[in-house]
Amino acid sequence: MRVAERLLREYPFYLQPFFWMQRKKFGQLLNPAMLWARVPGLFLGVAFFNSVFSRKNSLLEAPLRSLVMVRVSQINHCKFCVDLNSYLLLKKAGSTNKLDELFNWKESEAFDERERVALEYAEAMTYSDRKVSDELFSRLREGFDDDAIVELTGLIAFQNLSSKFNSALDVPSQGFCKR
Repeated sequence: MRVAERLLREYPFYLQPFFWMQRKKFGQLLNPAMLWARVPGLFLGVAFFNSVFSRKNSLLEAPLRSLVMVRVSQINHCKFCVDLNSYLLLKKAGSTNKLDELFNWKESEAFDERERVALEYAEAMTYSDRKVSDELFSRLREGFDDDAIVELTGLIAFQNLSSKFNSALDVPSQGFCKR
């Protein structure tokens, strides 16, 4: 990593419960969390956003969220995000089929129409040389209502923030998805 983590005791006391929860959920502290926590206000904002997108009553099903997050992470060359989000996708989907096909999702028959349009939308938002066209947005409306589109857009934007942060700071994978 390009920026060193601090010793755990150097972080504010009010962040310690977050670290405890990470250890409980993942068996280890996440490197990006330790970096965000160097600026506690940023950490709290990122933690809040993350909790919104991973809530149980999300308008987007968990495997679709993870699928989109892996694809955005692949595009942004974020080793950590691909690792963690692939693990979450495998855990939620129970199969490696879609993960194995994700680089070539356009040619693959593994994805349904809703997943395809979500992945196309994610790519249009992520690649800086692309734009979300009216035609793409019309197709997006066929599978998602307005609230789900807003949540999907927020998820893609948040994953771009997260994966670009981690990629720029060269955050390594932490061995979650052992495939």
